[in-house]
Amino acid sequence: MPERRAGALSRRDFVAQAGSAALAAAGAGTLLAACGAPRPRAPGLEAELHIYNWSDYIGPDTIGQFEEETGVTVTYDTYESNEELVGKLLAGGAAYDLCVPTSYVLPLLAAKGVLAPLDRARLPNFRNVAPLFLDPAVDPGNRFGVPYQWGVTGIAYLRSQVTEPASWGVFLDGTVSGRKTMMDDGREVLGAMLRHRGHSLNSTDAAELAQARADAVTAKGQLAAFVSAPVKGQLVAGDVCLAQLWNGDTRQAQAENPDIGFVVPREGSLIWADYVVMLAGCRHPHAAHAFLDFILRPDVGAGISDATGYGTANAAAAERLRNPVPYPTAEELARLEYQVDLGPATALWDRLWTEVKAA
Repeated sequence: MPERRAGALSRRDFVAQAGSAALAAAGAGTLLAACGAPRPRAPGLEAELHIYNWSDYIGPDTIGQFEEETGVTVTYDTYESNEELVGKLLAGGAAYDLCVPTSYVLPLLAAKGVLAPLDRARLPNFRNVAPLFLDPAVDPGNRFGVPYQWGVTGIAYLRSQVTEPASWGVFLDGTVSGRKTMMDDGREVLGAMLRHRGHSLNSTDAAELAQARADAVTAKGQLAAFVSAPVKGQLVAGDVCLAQLWNGDTRQAQAENPDIGFVVPREGSLIWADYVVMLAGCRHPHAAHAFLDFILRPDVGAGISDATGYGTANAAAAERLRNPVPYPTAEELARLEYQVDLGPATALWDRLWTEVKAA
């Protein structure tokens, strides 16, 4: 993802496993600082660190533990889509040190001069990264990004209320009309409609995209809303019984309601990986590198994935997970597709999504 999606850390405003309202705060500049006497700061680190992340996309104790160990005070904000993230970064509207874009966004941010290269000498725990995430095409040599979490998009559903959905077409027919949702994310919605018709979710073909727009408008007429992370609470409560959603967010909701199932439609779907990157305007580079190396520790990485429900790119952490997310099988990989930068076609996608939202 996830579209993943400019807010601060929540992938949303419901933290199922963390149960911590403080970490779920999606307002501007949420300050996560321990109470009491000032902590001694580790030598060479700045006093502050500013992080911009998906919602519900970190462990309940990750920030507090880092602050306690280093004496650095962390300001943590969240967002819900890559579009929100990119819009804020390119507008120069916020001074963050670290953020967490999805893989296909990295080349765009690098080309725009938004990212700062990492100093690998400051990241001894980088050795824990799984080979699958080393030297990715979107970030040769892992110059800019520390691999973080990975996942897939599918359909979450209430087993007691609907039959297991087999196809993206369930959003186009009359099944539980008004009690289903799709993400508030053009790449996710139009991509799902493209896969439904047998096309790549990265299509730039005008005719294929026109059909995807028409299908998305049809789906909109059946939906309660276009909504991403907040739908978890609605699923738990039973107000929504079908939702396009990420697998990790579904796991978070399942912790509250075991009736929730998850399936990848037969036409295929999105697989994604997110990377933690340092921004070119980073004012606290020493603290930023310290945090990156901190989350690369096996114990910390395992705590994050256990809380989020997503797969970890940290091979050492994967061995410690309570409920590991297995890598996709060959059959599943054949139905999954990574998003890529759409280049000049981005404008067409943006226009079509605007039209869908306005319809």
